[in-house]
Amino acid sequence: MDSAGQPSAPSPLVVRNLAKSYGGRAAVDGISFELKRGECFGLLGPNGAGKTTTLRCCLGLTTPDSGDIRLVGEAVPTRAREARQRVGVVPQFDNLDPDFTAAENLLVYARYFGIADADAKRRIPELLDFAGLGGKDRSKLSGLSGGMKRRLTLARALINDPDLLLLDEPTTGLDPQARHLIWERLKRLLGDGKTILLTTHFMDEAERLCDRIAIIDAGRIVTQGAPRALIGELIEPSVVEVFGDGAAHWAHDHAAGFARRCEVTGETAFCYVEDAKPLLAHLDRRPELRTLHRPANLEDVFLKLTGRELRD
Repeated sequence: MDSAGQPSAPSPLVVRNLAKSYGGRAAVDGISFELKRGECFGLLGPNGAGKTTTLRCCLGLTTPDSGDIRLVGEAVPTRAREARQRVGVVPQFDNLDPDFTAAENLLVYARYFGIADADAKRRIPELLDFAGLGGKDRSKLSGLSGGMKRRLTLARALINDPDLLLLDEPTTGLDPQARHLIWERLKRLLGDGKTILLTTHFMDEAERLCDRIAIIDAGRIVTQGAPRALIGELIEPSVVEVFGDGAAHWAHDHAAGFARRCEVTGETAFCYVEDAKPLLAHLDRRPELRTLHRPANLEDVFLKLTGRELRD
């Protein structure tokens, strides 16, 4: 019940003990999370961590081995079709129809939701304007940039006025200007009360947009929480990056005397410290090394929990 004594609206997405295996290998291994209405929730993880399988299970496109999923109050996969009527999806790769104009892509998609053409046509100009595509209604896809196509896919996902948006790496491959425009549009949707589930490899994107995140690795959630809270709990407050051909040797000989933790990747040593002043004073006497002093961020948390090795 809410504060007025009325029945509370169901959570946009509840996942409990979800598991899915392929060929005896667990792609998703008993994960649980729940979205709050009006929040942006980030599902983060390296390649192969289980993010895509989780999204597919949530949409009823893949049948889980076990677990319980409630999507906009509907049991999935049993009532996945009904649930998807109230969900908007931006897939990892655009699947717009190149034979249609921008407006026609939205019109045809609206028919999948049973929206009358007349109603869709009234809504399309508003959605194109929202996506920064005003005046592009008659443009073929061949005349649109990558960023424009991505924004058109976002506009298409809104045609049914969804309760929940699932965004799978929505800004991958975009230039900084396009990324920032999409960020601004997503913040506007959150301000309007929409709920967003976001997957991304950009930790700055998650830190900017997400109220809460879950980091998943090897099919399991390794931590959940608000980005700033996780940074404060799991990482030293300051990072000093030491660059140069001699950085690895310097780290081997000297880092332990200044840093609580040091990780070396290539020619860069990442020194995690409570107080950077003694380390910076030492490095001032090593002009052959270059340094960058910065506050810890979500990427540091992600790499600490999932490792720095390359994932294919």
